[in-house]
Amino acid sequence: MKFTELKNYISENGGSIFLLQGEDAYFLSRAEEMIKKAYLQMPELNYTSFDGDGLKGQAIQRLTDALSAFPFMAEKRVIKVSEFYPSESDYEKYLKSFFASFPQTAVLIIVNIGTKKGAADLKRKAGVAYVDCGKADEEEVTRWIYLTLKRASIVANAEVCMNIARYCLCNMSRVSIEVQKIKEYMPDGGTLTQEEADNLVFKDADYRIYEMTNAVAAGNYSLFYEIAEELADKGMDGMSVLNSLFSYMRNLTAIASSRKTDAELANIYGMKEYGVKRTREQARRLGTDRAQSLCTVIYGAISGVKCGELTPDSAYRLVCSQIFFAR
Repeated sequence: MKFTELKNYISENGGSIFLLQGEDAYFLSRAEEMIKKAYLQMPELNYTSFDGDGLKGQAIQRLTDALSAFPFMAEKRVIKVSEFYPSESDYEKYLKSFFASFPQTAVLIIVNIGTKKGAADLKRKAGVAYVDCGKADEEEVTRWIYLTLKRASIVANAEVCMNIARYCLCNMSRVSIEVQKIKEYMPDGGTLTQEEADNLVFKDADYRIYEMTNAVAAGNYSLFYEIAEELADKGMDGMSVLNSLFSYMRNLTAIASSRKTDAELANIYGMKEYGVKRTREQARRLGTDRAQSLCTVIYGAISGVKCGELTPDSAYRLVCSQIFFAR
């Protein structure tokens, strides 16, 4: 199930063994909190956590013993195991029959960021409720923003919500902070305009580099300069901007010329699929030849600073003149 389905699952089905798996720290944390809120009473007496690295072979019996112990003045004991990847043989020997007759007085939360080669595929095992805590795509994050604001009596149209998601690069930890900021700004509810969202929501530096590249494609020097000044105010000097811009443009040209799927490229570059699609579209607007030419210009300026031929300030001015004013 998706993280967003967990609350309903608990209320409708209960559940005793939960596998929270994925790389989104916000989803992992919130899912764990949700399960604890539903089942845990007197945590100082009925909660135990284990490091999965220490649970191999016969040591797994430490976990099953903890799960078998009766709770103190409560209905359930809650046991959490972090990064638990038992081998298939360990699962068959120590866990399979235990899971089949799992104690009604216990709840097990397994929190795994990823997977490990050779480990048992716990999400496919009987009795395990698998919660997908992978990174959400733009559509899912946009919907989450819309519904969360709606519950706070704040009306925001789809475009405003989508832009908030993009400003935060769909990072749910960032998104949740920015949405909370909006809720505090509008305690009595109301309508959130795009202008208000722009003033309230901090735009991730990587997103601003994306906007700078759009400014380059549009030949909009004033917007490029405005973004550079904003980044400077936030402590990002000219060389940092050039390095970030070069890294972005290098990835853009590589993605534009690649025949790999969006999913494969997302994995290679540590992006989300929507980010790969967005980069491909941007490359089409900019033009692959021009993107490669700009990479050469920016790299030359950075190299000039490293070998002492240019100062950081002159390198930055050189790049701007080459991008916007060279004929």
